[in-house]
Amino acid sequence: MLARGSLLEQDVHNLYSDHHGWLYGWLRKKLGNSFDAADIAHDTFMRVWVGCQADAIPALREPRAYLTTVARRLVVNHYERQSLERAYQASLALLPQALVPSVEERAILLETLHELDALLDELPAKARTAFLMSQLEGLAYEDIAAQLQVSVRTVTRYMAQGFRQCLHLMLTQQA
Repeated sequence: MLARGSLLEQDVHNLYSDHHGWLYGWLRKKLGNSFDAADIAHDTFMRVWVGCQADAIPALREPRAYLTTVARRLVVNHYERQSLERAYQASLALLPQALVPSVEERAILLETLHELDALLDELPAKARTAFLMSQLEGLAYEDIAAQLQVSVRTVTRYMAQGFRQCLHLMLTQQA
């Protein structure tokens, strides 16, 4: 890559041409299947391109290291989404047949869970953890503060961040 300030679209194109095959192979070995590897390789380059558009990516001296970092984060997100889907399917299996949502309702719920997961993923790790501890485990702010070793005021701030993210999701779905 060139040593100027940040990546340009042509640089992203060159990055893709030079490293896509390598990244795809690396992901295929890591994930064990070509479909997820192709999706995550694509998502990796989309993140790079979006960052380029926002002028948020500096010129890269070690492009493979950068791509690996982005791809690893996407792999973690992929596994978290799979875990979320499994938990959702398990909870559906526990419902009486009369209460099981239709296929369409399930698809909408799963899509909403994915959107919420993506929005919460934008939160700092401790804020996301505090929000999930409160909403999924029903823990009081004091208990969360003790577990995270922060003040109750900090937990309150974390919760506000989480609720803002949820409100954002609700507003974008209504639009």
